[in-house]
Amino acid sequence: MAVLSKIRQRSGLLLLAIGFALLAFVVQDLFTKGFNSLSKEVGSVNGKDISFEDFRVKVANVEKSGQGMSSMQASNQVWNQEVSIALLSTEFDKLGLRVGEKHILEVLKNDPNIGQNQMFLNAAGKFDIQKFKDYFKSNPEGIQFLKDKEKDAEINAKYQIYNSLVKGGLFTTEAEGKLKYQMEADKVTFDFVNVPFSSIKDSDVKVTDEDITAYMKTKEKRFKSEETREIDYVLVEDKPSAQDDAESIKKIQSLLNPSVRYNNETGKNDTIQGFKSAANVAEFVNANSDIPFDSTYIAKQDLPAENAEQLFNLPVGEVFGPYKFNNYYCLSKALGRKAGAKAKASHILISWEGTRVPSKKEKRTKEEAKAKADDLLAQAKANPNNFFMLALTNSDDSSAQNGGDLGFFGPGQMVKPFNDFVFNNPIGTIGLVETEFGYHIIKVTDKQDAVKLATIAQKIEPSEATDNKTYETATNFEMKAASKDFAALAKEMKLKVNPAIRVKAIDEGFGTISNQRQIVKWVFGDDTKIGDVKRFEVPNVGHVIVKLKKVTEKGLMTVEEARPMVEPILKNKKKAEMIKAKMKGSSLASIASSNKVTVMNAVDLTLENPAIPGAGFEPKVVGTAFSSKVGQVSQPIDGNTGVYVIATKAVTKAPKLPKHDEYVNKMKQQVASYAGRVLPALKNEADITDNRANFY
Repeated sequence: MAVLSKIRQRSGLLLLAIGFALLAFVVQDLFTKGFNSLSKEVGSVNGKDISFEDFRVKVANVEKSGQGMSSMQASNQVWNQEVSIALLSTEFDKLGLRVGEKHILEVLKNDPNIGQNQMFLNAAGKFDIQKFKDYFKSNPEGIQFLKDKEKDAEINAKYQIYNSLVKGGLFTTEAEGKLKYQMEADKVTFDFVNVPFSSIKDSDVKVTDEDITAYMKTKEKRFKSEETREIDYVLVEDKPSAQDDAESIKKIQSLLNPSVRYNNETGKNDTIQGFKSAANVAEFVNANSDIPFDSTYIAKQDLPAENAEQLFNLPVGEVFGPYKFNNYYCLSKALGRKAGAKAKASHILISWEGTRVPSKKEKRTKEEAKAKADDLLAQAKANPNNFFMLALTNSDDSSAQNGGDLGFFGPGQMVKPFNDFVFNNPIGTIGLVETEFGYHIIKVTDKQDAVKLATIAQKIEPSEATDNKTYETATNFEMKAASKDFAALAKEMKLKVNPAIRVKAIDEGFGTISNQRQIVKWVFGDDTKIGDVKRFEVPNVGHVIVKLKKVTEKGLMTVEEARPMVEPILKNKKKAEMIKAKMKGSSLASIASSNKVTVMNAVDLTLENPAIPGAGFEPKVVGTAFSSKVGQVSQPIDGNTGVYVIATKAVTKAPKLPKHDEYVNKMKQQVASYAGRVLPALKNEADITDNRANFY
């Protein structure tokens, strides 16, 4: 009691001590994890924040709509959209772009979920704006959905205007067409001496780390690098042993014939039917297989390639196996064969205005389409071998590029009239049917028989003993790897070390290991230091043991990363100076003699194709030849493959043209794609901060 009394007397001090302890814990957590975890922004673009809450909702919506899409894949998709919208919105504001209701409605109409929704179509099947507006007046719960759609539609409408402005600003002048003509038609002939860079050994030229760093600093944007971590990793696979494999064969073989098993409930032995004599095959398969019974007929080409011949020709009632297919041991029993179960056909589609695939080549009525289809049918029947060309030049379907070939398909895969014609007629038949897509001139080109098989498939799984051994190996490696050389230890334990991998903070996997965000998060964790080792258990894969090898901060690439790109450039620059020091002389002959090379000749080269015979693509050298005086020996020129000295012999100017329309059109085709460079250019210049690694 005395003790309790003292505690009561000092309870205030005790509570104060606990309070200090909790505060210390919180403060320590803030300093160890950083204040970034309290941030509510997932990132920023040129100082404009992107809210995590809004971002999270959008990612969740993309995950729901994207089949099999992971959280990080959805995050990447939304991030790219948000960055693009932020950058483009700034450009819209600079230009003062505004859009009205008419623009927004046009964008909404182009959305199939709205523009083709039966609720918003009139009697003629056209989008009715009034019906669209009336629907939301009578259904106020859809107002928020409409507001969200309008936001997207407003951005899309502005982008269409912006893109049109950009394209409108990309034009080709007569002067550019003239220059294009001159670059193609003006010709130059010159003599030259070339001392190639390869004449000096690479070992005679040293490029230091300082040289590479200095070069990168002159082109920082080209060599900028994100924050990365370099890791070594070993995968201890969770796979069956040879003994497990043998046990799997033994287990599935025991299903072939009847067996006697003790029944604990009755206390008697029961005789279990075997697969060969089972009365109810489907029931037997479902009771013993990891893959349910499949009653469909299968063509030979769809059977396991290694055993296709035996399975396809298996007599009804006979059993083939065990055989291995992927990670399963299988037994297959033939249940039947069907002739012509799969068919192959080609077609020519002739559509009309109002069908599901209206012609993009020409507008036509149904009557005009029928007349054209009848004409093509007559031509196809008169010369069946010409079907390919008829489809190629006339069909409104995308299969036209393959001569109308649709490949093999099964019953029910095509619309009913098409399906019935193909499966009810022999190979070689040509005919005409009408569907919702238009008129089809059809040629039945092939048919395949198919077989029905009852297959027991049992997955080859590692036993408990194998799992234990795998776990033991993985944990043993993890413990030793912290203090030993990673690669040497793996070799000693007969494990494979994968090549070192660089990962970014928002990566989802690495190497052959996919969808393992947990590993990447550990690698980038504040508590993870160089040399740290950790084992991760990956379901259906095995154990991944990871060692953090190197940390690279955001900024310039490391010298090691840049060396493969930069070193050849710098070596050639140094070689060029060494070569130029020896290229002395008043004539090409004397320069060639002192460098132990010969004088060569280039005839009728153009600026459009500046390829020097025996040397390669050298635009700087050819350009110098055009601008030099005839007969004058040039100064040494640094080329792509060596150092050149030239003497121009003749420049032939192309005949003057009254107009250069052909060349203007060539340039227009090239310029048309330039609009697509705007967004990448904006991203390259932008200040983008990506904090997603703090949230995902």
